[in-house]
Amino acid sequence: MPDPLGDISYTWPFYAAAVIGYLVGSIPFGLVLTKLAGLGDVRKIGSGNIGATNVLRTGNKGLALATLLLDGGKGAIVVILANMFFTQDYAVMAGGGAFLGHLFPVWLKFKGGKGVATFIGVMLAISWPAGLGVALTWLLTALIFRISSLAALVSAALAPVYLYLLQIYSPFGDTYYGDTQRIEFATLMAILIYLRHRQNIARLLKGEEPRIGKKKS
Repeated sequence: MPDPLGDISYTWPFYAAAVIGYLVGSIPFGLVLTKLAGLGDVRKIGSGNIGATNVLRTGNKGLALATLLLDGGKGAIVVILANMFFTQDYAVMAGGGAFLGHLFPVWLKFKGGKGVATFIGVMLAISWPAGLGVALTWLLTALIFRISSLAALVSAALAPVYLYLLQIYSPFGDTYYGDTQRIEFATLMAILIYLRHRQNIARLLKGEEPRIGKKKS
């Protein structure tokens, strides 16, 4: 990773990747789509979140799916572009910027979503085998329990595990998809997801967490 105090001609892409990633990650697709569809401010219904699960509470499944794909896509695209033009170090910074942008968007006074879709998008881009495992874990948990937050917590917890397994046993012949940098990065994102789900965890423990598709009062 570049030395932040080093030669600016070498480190400027490092900072640029983080800032661009953050600005892209800050785009609140759930809010934009619901307003364009004439459904009002998604922050004023359900959980008040701008993510796909809360958009689903409007009753528009198409918008919820679009929100899911766009929130995931913005995390993936900045990583892919940074990898194309620079290196993995910059890609990780871009992905981290996008993830933080979704959590704390400058456009919404730093009050954003919980970052799950963006997290999955970033994971797919930094390590597609681990990202695929995370996405399938979310999907399987959601299908079985019908609780979005539980699916998010389980998949986030397993992300570093999948990367570690790729590090110690890689069917691709090297540890590229599961190196230490990726493991540390995924762990930090998982911790932030758990912090953003504090209230959900409390409701899960009480058996009060709403199921997918159910309107939260």
